[in-house]
Amino acid sequence: MQFRPFVLERYFAKYEFAVEHLLSASDPESLTLQELLALADTQSLARWQELKLAYTDSQGHPLLREAIAGTYSSIDPCDVLVALPEEAIFIAMNCLLRPGDHVIATFPAYQSLHEIAGSLGCRLTRWPLSQNGERWELDLGLLADSLSDDTRLIVINFPHNPTGFLPERATLDAILDLARRRGVYIFSDEMYRWLEYAPERRLPAVCDLYERGVSLSGLSKTFSLPGLRLGWLATADRELLASCAVFKDYTTICGSAPSEILGIMALRAGERIIARNLGIIRANLHLADEFFVRQQDRFTWLRPQAGPVCLPRLLSDLSVAALCEGLLERKSVMLLPGEVFEFGDNYFRLGLGRRDFPEGLAILEAYLDGT
Repeated sequence: MQFRPFVLERYFAKYEFAVEHLLSASDPESLTLQELLALADTQSLARWQELKLAYTDSQGHPLLREAIAGTYSSIDPCDVLVALPEEAIFIAMNCLLRPGDHVIATFPAYQSLHEIAGSLGCRLTRWPLSQNGERWELDLGLLADSLSDDTRLIVINFPHNPTGFLPERATLDAILDLARRRGVYIFSDEMYRWLEYAPERRLPAVCDLYERGVSLSGLSKTFSLPGLRLGWLATADRELLASCAVFKDYTTICGSAPSEILGIMALRAGERIIARNLGIIRANLHLADEFFVRQQDRFTWLRPQAGPVCLPRLLSDLSVAALCEGLLERKSVMLLPGEVFEFGDNYFRLGLGRRDFPEGLAILEAYLDGT
């Protein structure tokens, strides 16, 4: 199995911990351990204080899987497999796909959502988001035309990284209908679910809607706990989940005992954590709205509908790559060029979830104005 370099992760490895401000972070402000413990219920705190640093249940702590299942409408704890988020993608793709299978994936995307399929010898079709005025859209006709007899899997990601796009429920239903007609699996990256700006627009989890739907989620984004390295797969297809559990014996085997107890705390305090993160994002989104009005001659502002990331476009002869390089070298600010997603044309990812966003945005504006 041969992989191309993970361009985004190599970019972050080079700059993330070397700069003062991340203007392209994909996660909301991380919780401190003290903050999380302050949110914990009595039972979780007792388990934390009595914790043995021993091996854990390979499928995930029963109470953790119970809490995860509680975020869905039709999923039982036995329908959940706990794993690192990236590991969960790797496991699911290896259990679902064989050389020669056809895979359709939304694009741009987190690279592993399509890269692993390619490394397994699958034929990949990118289903691109396109800019229509000042919004993003997906062409359902293109998806329908791309399906073939050897299509095994459709990969989707809503709310979307890096654009912040969120389709209507009717669009999701149409995707499911196309998949169901052919018995195609759907792998749904839902890492940003619950961070919709308008809660009534929240989409149901794919694992709740489709018998061949696999939902990926975790605590890195919506719950502000990337350091726990805790995610999961949820699906009603128990045969597939059993295969994933067997495959996991060759990766991490089981999870981190401290992470699982802290994860239980987080899920039980989920409403408060989500409210905190949406408060940060909404405040920063307001600042971004004002910035892009002031800078409308320089940028196209494609306003996101959910999550802490978006993908504006620079309207300039100056390339985004040059802008990002200048910010790194002169201002110690990291902005992520669209090229890391193989999505050029001067797009860049902007992160709205960090508390230092106002300072970073002010530095960007001063840099653009030559001050």
